[in-house]
Amino acid sequence: GAMNVAADQAATIDAATVLAAQLPLGLSVVCSPLQRCTQLAGALHGLRPDLSWRVDARLREMDFGRWEGWSWSDIGQDAFGPWMAEFHHHRFGGSESVGELMDRVEHALKELAPDSEDVWITHAGVIRAVSLLIRGTGRIQSPDQWPSEIVPLGAAQCLRW
Repeated sequence: GAMNVAADQAATIDAATVLAAQLPLGLSVVCSPLQRCTQLAGALHGLRPDLSWRVDARLREMDFGRWEGWSWSDIGQDAFGPWMAEFHHHRFGGSESVGELMDRVEHALKELAPDSEDVWITHAGVIRAVSLLIRGTGRIQSPDQWPSEIVPLGAAQCLRW
């Protein structure tokens, strides 16, 4: 979620080291403003000063409002019904809907040139939204349309626009 929690420092350095070895020269890094992403961007820049980086608030994770910090299993099942019924529009936790997440991520994507190779340091929800958007899906009607693939913590994914 959108809680601004720090990442594990050792894991951040490990991820930055792996990324630093894989990325070509001179790319631009764009990251979420949440510190678990800015930590990685800063560590990556420390290893690769040729990689400029900037923060873009549109890359932050979905805000689950009053449910921030709760595990899915600790949220009462009655809270999920309205969200599942109106998956695109319902603000689960009262703060942000899937549709609003999709809209802000789409705006960020549209700013990229078709041949851009920007690196985004972001979150699972944003990565799932991007995977839908690059396939031409900007609006989803039900939760079964939301990508179910696991996005591992600290993992890198290459998505082609």
